[in-house]
Amino acid sequence: MDVILVANRGEIACRVIRTVRRMGRRAIAVYSDADRHAAHVALADEAVRLGPAPAAQSYLDVEAILAACAAKGVTAVHPGYGFLSENAAFAERLAAAGIAFIGPAPEHIRLFGEKHTAREAAAAAGVPLLPGSGLLANLAEAEAAAEAIGYPVMLKSTAGGGGIGLQLCRTPAELPALFERVSRLGAANFGDGRLFLEAFVERARHVEVQIFGDGRRVVALGERDCSLQRRHQKVIEETPAPELPEATRAALHEAAVRLGQSVGYRSAGTVEFIYDAARDAFSFLEVNTRLQVEH
Repeated sequence: MDVILVANRGEIACRVIRTVRRMGRRAIAVYSDADRHAAHVALADEAVRLGPAPAAQSYLDVEAILAACAAKGVTAVHPGYGFLSENAAFAERLAAAGIAFIGPAPEHIRLFGEKHTAREAAAAAGVPLLPGSGLLANLAEAEAAAEAIGYPVMLKSTAGGGGIGLQLCRTPAELPALFERVSRLGAANFGDGRLFLEAFVERARHVEVQIFGDGRRVVALGERDCSLQRRHQKVIEETPAPELPEATRAALHEAAVRLGQSVGYRSAGTVEFIYDAARDAFSFLEVNTRLQVEH
């Protein structure tokens, strides 16, 4: 029998564990000391303690999770979302131990994990892009790129997510301080201070397409409008995206599928776009290589 360890906690761990058991597989939960009486622990066939409450000493402890896998004869690990779900090194450690990672291939996590390489992949697949730059080595390169693109521009950290490392720059006078700020935020939060520029769309909508792939074929399973945000954090999401021309909706799905197929994507993912309603035009933003709440 397949034995699947769910390397997460809370709501997503409960959902996955229920599905694993419905499929007739054995479900192994993991927990920190703070979660020893949590619902996901009770739902599983067995549960393994990882460590103390801090995530760094429990749910992010790769060695503890690998030890749990070895102790329980685990054949596959489902990471849920967050924690180790986009950790390519973790996926590779599992593969080396002969354990399947229920998620994207490590090369896809790395390709889409940095926004500048994701842009390169989108360009290679013929997906529309906003005018932008490559990675910028210094302020002088940023100033030249901004001049070429035209103000206002967005400064973007290539690493991380969650709205961290995004900054709107409207004038040349603002650029030096903002360049330093985004670089510092990227280094502090993601260990990577590299950044690039993109054109800013003043009245834009944020539309995302959910995809699933098996390494050979990719399908789109709808889109959602995530435009209502506070500090780059989504507040309300609506699906199907309202007041979207049907031809544009179809084109968004096709572009997301084309990008996924171009790299042989395997797993759940989300392709994000900026949509300029005034021009009825969309442009690629990034890819999230993980199962999401919305899936």
